[in-house]
Amino acid sequence: MNKNTVLGYATLIMIFVGLGLIALGAFRYDDVAGWGFAAVGVGFFAVAWVFNALKGRV
Repeated sequence: MNKNTVLGYATLIMIFVGLGLIALGAFRYDDVAGWGFAAVGVGFFAVAWVFNALKGRV
Protein backbone atom coordinates (compact mmCIF):
# COMPACT_ATOMS: atom_id res chain seq x y z
CA MET A 1 0.00 0.00 0.00
CA ASN A 2 1.33 3.40 -0.92
CA LYS A 3 0.58 6.76 0.69
CA ASN A 4 -2.28 7.59 -1.66
CA THR A 5 -4.09 4.35 -0.83
CA VAL A 6 -3.72 4.99 2.89
CA LEU A 7 -5.08 8.54 2.49
CA GLY A 8 -8.00 7.17 0.46
CA TYR A 9 -8.91 4.68 3.18
CA ALA A 10 -8.51 7.36 5.85
CA THR A 11 -10.87 9.60 3.87
CA LEU A 12 -13.52 6.88 3.69
CA ILE A 13 -13.22 6.10 7.40
CA MET A 14 -13.50 9.80 8.29
CA ILE A 15 -16.61 10.17 6.11
CA PHE A 16 -18.31 7.17 7.77
CA VAL A 17 -17.46 8.41 11.27
CA GLY A 18 -18.68 11.90 10.36
CA LEU A 19 -21.96 10.52 9.07
CA GLY A 20 -22.36 8.46 12.22
CA LEU A 21 -21.77 11.47 14.46
CA ILE A 22 -24.21 13.61 12.49
CA ALA A 23 -26.79 10.82 12.70
CA LEU A 24 -26.27 10.58 16.46
CA GLY A 25 -26.77 14.30 16.79
CA ALA A 26 -29.87 14.29 14.62
CA PHE A 27 -31.67 11.18 15.85
CA ARG A 28 -30.34 10.13 19.25
CA TYR A 29 -29.71 13.37 21.13
CA ASP A 30 -32.45 15.95 20.70
CA ASP A 31 -31.12 18.45 23.22
CA VAL A 32 -28.03 20.67 23.18
CA ALA A 33 -25.65 17.68 23.00
CA GLY A 34 -26.96 16.90 19.51
CA TRP A 35 -25.54 20.18 18.22
CA GLY A 36 -22.12 19.17 19.53
CA PHE A 37 -22.24 15.78 17.84
CA ALA A 38 -23.29 17.39 14.56
CA ALA A 39 -20.52 20.00 14.79
CA VAL A 40 -17.88 17.34 15.38
CA GLY A 41 -19.29 15.35 12.44
CA VAL A 42 -18.89 18.38 10.18
CA GLY A 43 -15.32 18.70 11.47
CA PHE A 44 -14.67 15.11 10.44
CA PHE A 45 -15.91 16.00 6.95
CA ALA A 46 -13.49 18.92 6.84
CA VAL A 47 -10.54 16.70 7.79
CA ALA A 48 -11.64 14.10 5.22
CA TRP A 49 -11.71 16.85 2.60
CA VAL A 50 -8.12 17.78 3.49
CA PHE A 51 -7.06 14.13 3.26
CA ASN A 52 -8.68 13.89 -0.16
CA ALA A 53 -6.92 17.06 -1.30
CA LEU A 54 -3.56 15.69 -0.14
CA LYS A 55 -4.05 12.37 -1.91
CA GLY A 56 -2.33 13.38 -5.15
CA ARG A 57 0.32 15.60 -3.61
CA VAL A 58 2.07 13.27 -1.19
